[in-house]
Amino acid sequence: MKKLVILQTVVPDYRKDIFSYLKEELGNGFKIYSGNAYFEKSITIDKSIGFIEPIANYYFLNRKFLFQFGMWMEVFKKNVIVLEMNPRILSNWLILILRKLLFKKTVVWGHAWPRAGSESKSDVVRHLMRKLGSEIIVYTKTQAMELQLKMPNKIINAAPNALYFKKDMATSFNSEKINHLIYVGRLSKPKKAFFLVKAFHNVLIQLPETANLIIVGEGEEKPLIENYIREHKITNRVLIKGHVSNIEKLKEFYSEALFSISPGYVGLSITQSFSFGVPMIISKHENHSPEIEASQNEINSLLFDTDNIASLGETIVEVYNHKSIWIAKRQEICLFCRHTYSTEAMGQTFLNILK
Repeated sequence: MKKLVILQTVVPDYRKDIFSYLKEELGNGFKIYSGNAYFEKSITIDKSIGFIEPIANYYFLNRKFLFQFGMWMEVFKKNVIVLEMNPRILSNWLILILRKLLFKKTVVWGHAWPRAGSESKSDVVRHLMRKLGSEIIVYTKTQAMELQLKMPNKIINAAPNALYFKKDMATSFNSEKINHLIYVGRLSKPKKAFFLVKAFHNVLIQLPETANLIIVGEGEEKPLIENYIREHKITNRVLIKGHVSNIEKLKEFYSEALFSISPGYVGLSITQSFSFGVPMIISKHENHSPEIEASQNEINSLLFDTDNIASLGETIVEVYNHKSIWIAKRQEICLFCRHTYSTEAMGQTFLNILK
């Protein structure tokens, strides 16, 4: 069997399970290369993953572009290489061209479309990268179907973004403990965590005394949030936990959460929430990441009007008014996620490209 080689800008902690799964399945037939930090400096390598081959990331033009060194011998070997489908990684262009000339299989993996969507002008550049790849892996089945229409002769597969193994996906039903709301993600302006805190504060008087907002994450809005909750004397109701990657600790937080909330664009936190059976309140008109396809309105999620603090507040009050109904949905939400968004399901797509 050919060796599977994956080249990443960085391997953060949330990718640990998928790459551990591939290492367990393929042994010495799997290699992963990673630099130390992403374009966004706050996203860094998980140093606890012992089998990562370190490489050098050289950023330039204010970290807009990247060239990588340390993995070039792999380019000429008889293996299957998986590259990030990111046109800003200039070394990936060179790898794609060289391996195409050498008739070697190279798979591009990433978002089917640019952040601005399929009609974006920049998709011309991404499309060229897609054409150079032997095969394509995208993040959702919806993206795979959309892209297949544009490239009917290209092999396109979906590897839905997963965080956990099936065995780690479980939920709780203790209605006495399930009282909190939870936000997990970066405390950055696009994620709108500060907006969430203000919306929660506005309706606090309408919520049970045991209802708290748990914030798990780090970022530039953290000082704003800390100052706000001190100033308004709600430090006992808004609890900031910092970045947490330990699954047992996250399980503990989610086990007591009635809902999670995405006040800005949805990312991987949606499948994390559903992994533990916790439904999500979602901003309606955001430029969401592909994981939004997991949302089913009024089944595993509720929508509020984007940037409307009153609408978010009303939705928060509504979920507490129908608490027992949502707790009853937790098992169904967890099972759906276990079937579609498990590490095993995601990993199988990568194993299949070796066939």
